[in-house]
Amino acid sequence: MALQGPIPVSFDMVFPHGCYVVGEVEAVKDFDASTNGRFVQARDKTTGELVWQVAVMDADPTVKPGQKTVAVKILAPVQPVPPAPMPGLPFTPVEFDHLTVTPYVNGTGRLAYSIKVRAMRAPRTGTAPAKNTATPAKDAA
Repeated sequence: MALQGPIPVSFDMVFPHGCYVVGEVEAVKDFDASTNGRFVQARDKTTGELVWQVAVMDADPTVKPGQKTVAVKILAPVQPVPPAPMPGLPFTPVEFDHLTVTPYVNGTGRLAYSIKVRAMRAPRTGTAPAKNTATPAKDAA
């Protein structure tokens, strides 16, 4: 099978309605290497990059309230900085580049996804692709 390991996806596939930073960017702990009083930051098994984590809220109105907030892991050599807050908004909108998802079965036996990214940035404005409103007949022409 061609799919091995993390599956590359686009930001719009994971967060079609966008998302917002709702937590601090924090180092992810390597539980195997850390000991009492000694924190060791996790490194990505594939790239060797340091792993950071930030909580984001999915802006999709159909997502259940208990599933709105998800952790996004960021692979970066230094701690990423979220985009500047936007005036008048209670949360900071954010987009991610170079996303991958890794499916796994969580502790309750349900399918879940680990989201990893390579970059965090402010949303692009005015560059969203137009929705395809053409009819099938026009597409075939």
